[in-house]
Amino acid sequence: MSKITTYPTMNINEVKEAIKTLGVTNTIMIMSEPGCGKTSILRDLEKDLGDAYDYIYIDGPNKEIMDIAATIPNHQTKSLEYYVSSVFKLDNGKPKVIMIDEALKVPKLLQPIYTRMYLERTVGDEPLPEGSIVFATSNNMSDGVGDVLPAHTANRLTIVQMEKPEPKLWLSWAGERGISPVIRAAVQMFPRMLKSYRDAEQQDNPYIFQPSKPQVSFVSPRSLEKSDPIIKSSLSTEVKLALLAGTLGEAGARDMMTFVSLDKSVTQFEDIIADPETVTMPKDIAPLLLMIFQALDKVENQDQLNKYQKFINRVENEEVQAVWFVMLLRSPKARMARVNPEISKWALENHHIL
Repeated sequence: MSKITTYPTMNINEVKEAIKTLGVTNTIMIMSEPGCGKTSILRDLEKDLGDAYDYIYIDGPNKEIMDIAATIPNHQTKSLEYYVSSVFKLDNGKPKVIMIDEALKVPKLLQPIYTRMYLERTVGDEPLPEGSIVFATSNNMSDGVGDVLPAHTANRLTIVQMEKPEPKLWLSWAGERGISPVIRAAVQMFPRMLKSYRDAEQQDNPYIFQPSKPQVSFVSPRSLEKSDPIIKSSLSTEVKLALLAGTLGEAGARDMMTFVSLDKSVTQFEDIIADPETVTMPKDIAPLLLMIFQALDKVENQDQLNKYQKFINRVENEEVQAVWFVMLLRSPKARMARVNPEISKWALENHHIL
């Protein structure tokens, strides 16, 4: 039976904006399936907010009470004093951005400490500096990986469902971080790699995490990123396939290897720039996609962009042309593209396919 999820969701950029806007007053609990980028949010917030804050990562399930705070006897006063771990840097008065990762796997003994942090902005009895932000992450409870949220705790939090990134968003992110064109072309060719088991008609999806099936490896934004050094290595084809299978699962690995085998055989960027109007044009979509993502990384100036657009104009498949245009305008080369006459001409003539 098809599964259709109607619960409101947010993408990762919307989640980050919500934390920046509401994180001082509301503890936002980010729920998503494995490998969707929850843990990267703290790193991205540091880039956005700068050095006005200390950034603190807490691996919830792997902390013991003495790693967070403890009461220590003061023999002179014959009383107990509360000591907070130095990881919180409370001695400098600077506001904090604290991320509690895998929060719903926290041992029961530690849950009261984290609950007070969520509600009162304290570590035990010690208040966090004014303006501090606290947020938490965990997997969906439907993922079946041990995440449980008691109702009385849930009612104290702002719980948001973070969706898996759609291909265009992930491809833009991957291009900015230098992820191999091989991986980006495969995702463009096989967008089901970024579907969720919560989406309709995905029971037979061979790539993704399925809670109802025993799986060790599967395709996710995280495992795609982990595949990058494998793709870029000089290891043999057989070894790459085995490593990719252990990172992406067998279905993802075999389809990824299609693009690995194409990587050296497609017409290279330099040859296209040298002769854009007569260079050999592939008939299949896969090599064209790979050539597009290679070009997105390599084009450096308006002259190259003009020439590459002349090559794109020869592509018979309108959808492939549209992929080039959309990915170009979502890439760091967007400013260059917006003032390029060949790009502007193409957009004017082909607005019906965008």
